[in-house]
Amino acid sequence: MAVRHKVGTIAGTMAVTLAFFSGTASAHTLSFNQKAASYVKTFIGRVPYTYGGSSPATGFDCSGLTHYVYGHYGKWIPRTAEEQFQRFRRESRSVAWGGDLVFFHENSNPNSYVYHVGIYEGGNHMVSATDPAQGIIWQTIWSPDVTFGTITH
Repeated sequence: MAVRHKVGTIAGTMAVTLAFFSGTASAHTLSFNQKAASYVKTFIGRVPYTYGGSSPATGFDCSGLTHYVYGHYGKWIPRTAEEQFQRFRRESRSVAWGGDLVFFHENSNPNSYVYHVGIYEGGNHMVSATDPAQGIIWQTIWSPDVTFGTITH
């Protein structure tokens, strides 16, 4: 009799657990930012850097990569890093989400020219198309002269 009780308890617990998790899983969908931050990582080490590039077939430059990833999920953004900076709403690093953009400025003036852009991954990291030798990489944000931008939150 004790064995039946234990089996019933385990089965009952499993049924409740499965019902809870399956309901949670089906109710949760990834946000645009989560999709963008995940998708960009699929290009690391697989697609080359190409100046002016905007396609995985031929390669990406930094803004071509961000333009392509955002477009993949239905968000049109301008093609160049400077134009993307102008289009995005500035935000502080403390409220930036993975999938937002990181803009690199030529100096400490946050309105100065933007020469590079990457997709923020959280912490002090991003994914970007860097140069022909490195291609698309996960990297540390190396400069203090950056701003963060969003069009989603």
